[in-house]
Amino acid sequence: MADLTRYNPFDALFDEFMRGFWLKPVRIPGGAELRMKIEVKEDDKAYTVHAEIPGVKKEDLQVEVDGDEVSIRAEVKQEKEEKKGERVLHSERYYGAVSRSFSLPTEVDEKAVEAKYRDGVLELTLPKKKGGGGKRIAIQ
Repeated sequence: MADLTRYNPFDALFDEFMRGFWLKPVRIPGGAELRMKIEVKEDDKAYTVHAEIPGVKKEDLQVEVDGDEVSIRAEVKQEKEEKKGERVLHSERYYGAVSRSFSLPTEVDEKAVEAKYRDGVLELTLPKKKGGGGKRIAIQ
């Protein structure tokens, strides 16, 4: 015979609300969130990196290359204030930063690196260092 249980709709609502509450960071709906999506392509001469960083000014971007290590950092400062006459009705501020670092298989020629930023996309051209291919060792 089947067991009978009493259904309480508030228990189901509470379970849905609390599911994963402690596992995910709490995010305020409608709040700004800064993300950076990266795509890395390689050909014989260079690596090409496309980083999507919408809402960032060119002056707030930093790119560092050290050997085979590449680091990209972006900061966002957004302020919005609505006034009616001399009275402030609504004011919002958002300050955030995001950074990504990654290693490439070969070293980069730091002197020949090119960076372009247009329409929220940072494009890096990272030429490979000549003679940095390494040496294959025979195992005996």
